[in-house]
Amino acid sequence: MNTLPTLARLASDLAEGRASARSLAEAALARAEDAAGEGARAFTLIDRPRALALAAASDALRKAGIVRSPLEGLPVSVKDVFDVAGQVTTAGSAVLADAPPAACNAPVIDRLLAAGAVIVGRTSMTEFAFSGLGLNPHRGTPRNPWDRATGRIPGGSSSGAAVSVTDGMAALAIGTDTGGSVRIPSALCGLTGFKPTQRRVSRQGVLPLSASLDSVGPLAASVQCCITADGVLSGQTWQLQPRPLAGARLACPAEIALDDMDAHVAAAFDRALERLHSAGARVTRLPLPEWRELAALHAKGTLSNAEAWAWHRQRLAAQGAAYDPRVRARIEAGRQMDCADYIDLLAARRRWIAQVEQRLAAFDALLMPTVPIAAPAIASLQTDDAAYWRANALMLRNTSLINFLDGCALSLPMHPPGEAPAALMLAGCAGTDARVLALGLAVQALLDW
Repeated sequence: MNTLPTLARLASDLAEGRASARSLAEAALARAEDAAGEGARAFTLIDRPRALALAAASDALRKAGIVRSPLEGLPVSVKDVFDVAGQVTTAGSAVLADAPPAACNAPVIDRLLAAGAVIVGRTSMTEFAFSGLGLNPHRGTPRNPWDRATGRIPGGSSSGAAVSVTDGMAALAIGTDTGGSVRIPSALCGLTGFKPTQRRVSRQGVLPLSASLDSVGPLAASVQCCITADGVLSGQTWQLQPRPLAGARLACPAEIALDDMDAHVAAAFDRALERLHSAGARVTRLPLPEWRELAALHAKGTLSNAEAWAWHRQRLAAQGAAYDPRVRARIEAGRQMDCADYIDLLAARRRWIAQVEQRLAAFDALLMPTVPIAAPAIASLQTDDAAYWRANALMLRNTSLINFLDGCALSLPMHPPGEAPAALMLAGCAGTDARVLALGLAVQALLDW
């Protein structure tokens, strides 16, 4: 599907002496620092000295016969929401530019360092992670690698994360996903992205958007890359094999998820379904009336609105003019919910999850497009509020269903080479991560053009 090097290929190059951690780091840094490239928009901080020090340490350990993990010596980027000791966590915002540096690493960062990853820098994002488009008026928006001449959105909120991988500035990116922020940029940029069950990966030391919904996951070249990264992030290492597609029970939602697809995504999705059917998968159009209930459940606001407002309300009072106005509007919507509304929504979510899990009990995974449209042009959204909000709602629609379900989901490319990226999402209920990833291995092999 793409020509990006996988983590396994790079690890093999290191093991066979065809590359060193330093050479990989130097190449990644050169791309990130190229004035003609996207690095200035894809990163909030490029940490050359530390990256080279980590690479030197990795090469020295390898020379002594020590390889700490499959990520040993590989360049990795981290989203600008993770605390790194001595660095300021800005979350893509000017509001936190003068905040004190983090006193210690987030556990995710410690896991990456213990695994031998070479962290090249912090990636840019939608301010405070509150949009699925990836626009950032403070730092500029990294351009999608597809049709860069037009300048299309990379998807958000982990916008720089995706571009850091597509442009060879990192072999792996670590992002966060509250309503699709790992899967959406993966889908629009032709990558594979994985949102794990929330509780599997620590969110300590991660600047929050919504404590109820935030998850931490990888963006990479393949499903196997995501499996490798997930093992490091979660500490739960699986030796997964592709799950046979013959007889696999896949549920395609009859409600909402297939609405408003553009012709390109619809054609790609139809081809994917045809291939799955030919491989023996049993795809069933499944009624999920609960999905249409979400609008009523969220009539007084979302969990993201309420929890973001709780975190930001004092900063907004002091520095509201410094926020992206569109992000500020979404946060301030949370002030409309009182504590009773919030408690009611949490209870309604528990009931809703139980009902959906019961409907999905007979299936191996849900199947739908990750996003229903190809990436629109950045310029078309910067000055047109109506176009911005319409596109944002479409981008987040399918992916956010899985966050509300407290589920796990994998986004993988389903488009032929040369076409605009389009992606297929495999999703499951909480705790079905291994099954979804094993199915993803088989589906990716099937759809590899």
